[in-house]
Amino acid sequence: MSAAISGIGVALPGAPMDQSTVWDGFFRHHFAGSRAAERIFVASGVRHRHAVADPRTEDVSGWSTAQRMRRYALEAQPLGHRAVTAALTSAGITAGEVGLLVVASCTGYGTPGLDIQLAASLRLPPDTQRLLVGHMGCYAALPALRSAADFVVVRRRPAVLLCLELTSLHVQPATDDPQQVVSHALFGDAAAALVLTPSPNDAPGAPRPRLRLLDVTAVTDTTASDQMTWDVTNLGFRMVLLPSVPAVLARHVRQAVHRLLSAHGLRPSDVRGWAVHPGGPAILDTVQRELGLPPEALAASRAVLARSGNCSSPTVLLVLDELLRAGTLDGDGPVVAMAFGPGLTLYTALLVNPA
Repeated sequence: MSAAISGIGVALPGAPMDQSTVWDGFFRHHFAGSRAAERIFVASGVRHRHAVADPRTEDVSGWSTAQRMRRYALEAQPLGHRAVTAALTSAGITAGEVGLLVVASCTGYGTPGLDIQLAASLRLPPDTQRLLVGHMGCYAALPALRSAADFVVVRRRPAVLLCLELTSLHVQPATDDPQQVVSHALFGDAAAALVLTPSPNDAPGAPRPRLRLLDVTAVTDTTASDQMTWDVTNLGFRMVLLPSVPAVLARHVRQAVHRLLSAHGLRPSDVRGWAVHPGGPAILDTVQRELGLPPEALAASRAVLARSGNCSSPTVLLVLDELLRAGTLDGDGPVVAMAFGPGLTLYTALLVNPA
């Protein structure tokens, strides 16, 4: 018995913002016309992104953390509602059938929180269980997926996973720190939701699963815990992203993927689809090189980075949605999902055909 992904939904705030207009309209002035900062924006791999706080029209860099949290509470619920509703529709089930709602987010906090707001707006049954996964960062979707899947297997009821991040609320005051420039060049806002159902499920009218979760593994290198951090300050949350992150990842990614696949008698050449979190161009280049993948293997990850930026926890689900929509996952062969974040942590997940 296992859990299957039966539906997926994505919600993006506002119209796509062109990266060049974001630079010219705000960050050029914010970084005092720095040519080095401009080169970072150009080389980010991001062409468009979405934001609840468009920096071209709204400068939040001087806002207190309290102001940012109030804005998060205002913006997160409708965006999350859209993503979950789309996922439920995709799966062909109603909110009344949901047994667990898992919400992963590291960009906003409050109580009653987003999970409770969504329980109300979606009209979830009073006995629906809730789980909030906070401050895990870009890899949060995969441990959250594991927790949701465990519930589905044990309880035999559907679960919903929502990953939602509003990184635009955490623009920091001007600085000459190049790593702050990198984070401002990369990140966008998004929400993505999955519906998980028991598999196999032969009940009449049961949703047709699209992928079945087979395994999840993790590697955490605590010796590199200072390489990527997400610190709460008086002026929002501040990212530290050191240039050594790809090198740390290179030490672990090959072994992590080998362990995931070999436990099921598989090799990288057997994989038909790679849903790799696009932390940035250097991250994707490292994964491609260390695993010996052809360029087209990470085309979906690079497309999501170009179209939406790095959206933290929802991003790996955006890549999975891209692969599904493109038909890349039609036919036989496993799918590997991979995401990275603070810790320094690498999570992998193995997905297979529902049959």
